[in-house]
Amino acid sequence: MTGTSIQAAIEIRIVGAADAALFTRIADEVFDEPVQAERLAAYLAAPDHHLVVAIHDGTVVGQLAAVIHRHPDQATELYIDNLGVAPAFQRRGLARRLLDTMLALGKELGCAEAWVGTEPDNIPARRLYEQRGASPVDIVMYEYEF
Repeated sequence: MTGTSIQAAIEIRIVGAADAALFTRIADEVFDEPVQAERLAAYLAAPDHHLVVAIHDGTVVGQLAAVIHRHPDQATELYIDNLGVAPAFQRRGLARRLLDTMLALGKELGCAEAWVGTEPDNIPARRLYEQRGASPVDIVMYEYEF
């Protein structure tokens, strides 16, 4: 199958609570860790959590997760939390399709902007975000472990 015919055979879908059964078949490396049913159910049930998946032949081969942040003093924003594509499907425009779908959803839901972070050495991710119109911003991130 050529790259173009694979692209046509991949469905991009915004998923919700009723779509949990889609996650019984997930390609390797789409998520950072194995998907757990109770965590998936809680994520899909949360109204400001959004998940877009790419499905090929009944298997989830890509995903992009995002959260809408509402503030009392700032415009609503879309935080793009995680993006993953199975290695066999990388470099075929799938991440771009997932990102474009999520950005459109964020606009539709009233977000004034979107933001995403990635590691400085993740050149493919940085290239994707910059090609889609984002500009890099210097920040310092701190992490608390519980």
